[in-house]
Amino acid sequence: MTDRATDFLLDPRLAADTVTLGDWPLCRVLMMNERRYPWIILVPRRPGLVEMLDLSPEDSRMLWEELHQSMAALRGLGTKINVGALGNIVRQLHVHAIARTEGDPAWPGPVWGHSPREPWPDAGEAAAELRRRLNLPQCGI
Repeated sequence: MTDRATDFLLDPRLAADTVTLGDWPLCRVLMMNERRYPWIILVPRRPGLVEMLDLSPEDSRMLWEELHQSMAALRGLGTKINVGALGNIVRQLHVHAIARTEGDPAWPGPVWGHSPREPWPDAGEAAAELRRRLNLPQCGI
């Protein structure tokens, strides 16, 4: 099987708002640089994907496995895990998993567009903790 990930380019808007945690077999694993919400973004490392329907059946199964791992890592960091794949602004296929807590600044509504992002004062420390929870090695990307 050809490694189609070699043609992968991360959308610059995702790159600007996130910290790369590492790569799983299908997805680049990102942490949103937003201190108020534990937030993982999975981006399948395949060029040209916009909709979930663009994934092969094999990649679709792998995305759900990797999303399940992400949700398991977020368990206990909030009272509810939200999952979304909107793509209205960033068209590159990506899936958000966000740990929400009753009473957080956007509760009970969506986090998108609620208020300006509040970056981590030390994103490296937050990323290291999420990497540990995800069982990802230190990132060299």
